Parts: sequence; C-alpha cells; structure tokens
Amino acid sequence: MPRDATGKIPGSPHLDFEAWKDLIRTMGGRFNPEGIEPNAFTGCVRPLRVCGFTAAEVGSNAHRVERTHRDVRLDGADHYFTMFQVAGQSAMTHNEEAARFDVGDVVLVDMARPATFFNCNAGESWKSVVLLLPRRSLVSHLGFEPRGGHYRRNGTAAGRLLLDLIRNSEEGEGTTPSPADSYMRLAVYDLVGALFAPNDPVPSRHADKLFIRVRNVIKDGFADPDFGPCEAAARAGISLRYLQKMFTQRGSTCSEFIYSFRLDQAARLLQRRAALDASQALSEIAYASGFRDYRHFARKFRHRFGHAPGGGSPEDSRALCDRNINHWLAML
Repeated sequence: MPRDATGKIPGSPHLDFEAWKDLIRTMGGRFNPEGIEPNAFTGCVRPLRVCGFTAAEVGSNAHRVERTHRDVRLDGADHYFTMFQVAGQSAMTHNEEAARFDVGDVVLVDMARPATFFNCNAGESWKSVVLLLPRRSLVSHLGFEPRGGHYRRNGTAAGRLLLDLIRNSEEGEGTTPSPADSYMRLAVYDLVGALFAPNDPVPSRHADKLFIRVRNVIKDGFADPDFGPCEAAARAGISLRYLQKMFTQRGSTCSEFIYSFRLDQAARLLQRRAALDASQALSEIAYASGFRDYRHFARKFRHRFGHAPGGGSPEDSRALCDRNINHWLAML
C-alpha cells in the first residue's frame, strides 16, 4: 500500500515502531518488525469488533514481521487468527508451510507456533485484516483442529463473506454487544470451517484427550435418567455438534455410549442380585442404571444380552459386559 507525502499509511493513525508493537501485543500477542530502522518504521493498527471477536486492520513498511519461539513461550497466546491481504503483497513461513499472498487471499495462523511474514512490496507498505479466534471454542464448534499455515486464494465464497463481515464491523473496543452476536459467532466459525476444513479430518491429540474427558463425564452421569448427549456436552464444555462428531469419527453415537454404560451397570446389579439371592425388583435395578421406563430397559437389555433381565446366566451377561468395555476402550 503506498504512503502519503508524509510517509504515513492513509486511512489509519500513524504509529511508530514501539507503539505498533505494543498495540499488537495487547490485542493478540508478540510480533516484532525486523529489517528496518525504528526511526524509518511506519505502521497502522485500527482495532475492530466483529460479533464479539477482536479484529484489526494492520499494516506496516517493515521488511518482515516475526513471531519467534520465544514470543510464543512468553505470551502463551492460545488462539488462531485469519489474515486477509487487503493491500500490497506479502509472504509467510509458518508451521512448515510457505506461501505468497495477493490481495484477497486469506491464511489461518496458529498463535501457538512461530511465524514470519515478509513484505513483498519493495519498501512500500502492506496491509491486512486479521480476526482473532479462541482455539477451544473454534475447535469445539468445528469438530476438528485446523492447521495453521493453510491458505486460500481470492475468490472463495466463504472468504468473501467473512471479509465482508469484518469490513462491515464497528470500529474500536467499546462497541455495545448485540444480542445477535452469539449467533453470528457461530456463523463466523462455520465460514472458517468452510475455508480451512481438511479433506479427511482425523481426531487430533487434543480431540483424543477431550474424548477421554467426555467418557469420564458420561461415566459420572449415566445413572441419571435425565442425562443425555446435551448434558454430556454441557458438562464437558463443548458444543453438542462437536460431541456428535467425536463419536461419529469413532463409528458410534453418544446415545449408544450412554446406553452401553447403563446396560453394563444393570448387568452388574443383576449379577449381584443373583449372587446374594436378593429380591430386589427389576424395576429398581432399571432405575438405578439410568432407565426411567422398565419396558424400555427390558427391550434394550434383551437386544444387548439376548435374554430378558430376569433370565439367562449372570456369567453370560458379565462376559458380554466385559467385551463391551474392551470395545469402548479400543475407541480411545
């Protein structure tokens, strides 16, 4: 982007070297302009709010801007940001990816990893629009962990919609939140997913750890007849959509997983009932295992174990229960 006669970037307040670094740091993390003398530096940062997200128009005439391993360690920023090129040309190396960007191109940057951005404008300024996205919320909504460094060329429908949404946002940090923001944030996540979804998403290490947490939540809550997928998602702190994707990727459903715990518990209680020659009502065992309706319990039990709750061998039920536990453990 060209500078005016005073050397400033048009349309945004002029910032010197230290002011630019400080404002960038307060907004999202540590970045360092390199390859230019501080007294020759000129930059701009125009803060924006997009549906409750932090965003900004950012530009400078630095030859390159770096985020090092040390920066990552010092600020501990744990979010992504999308970066649209809106003036000039730039290039980037990040997460074992390297690319050059023209106006309209967009890249996803992972703040937990180093990155270097290069000015390709022969001493002139570049300008971009960035949108910060909290990692946990984004991953929970998408159902996969996007890879920083992926980029898309100008012209995608999702890219145009997201850039228009950012450009039409209000300026500054003090804008009044809108009741529609929570819905629009979901739309933003969907657009990011449409831009950067891998062709064949697989569960990440983060997702594996999260699945273990979900499993423990279900283990603690299955005995409550009112406990279901919605409650499991809420207690695990993830969206229902992500919860469903986690189980789909493992060839199952959350409801099936919950019923498996309930039926295993019922089989254990029936085995104890038989061993103690107790007279505990089968309906009590059903309720203690998380079933409110006995007929529903009996149908599920027969389908699972091949006999009614009061019939069959307790050892057979236990063997099936053990095999089922091994099956679910293999999903981890």
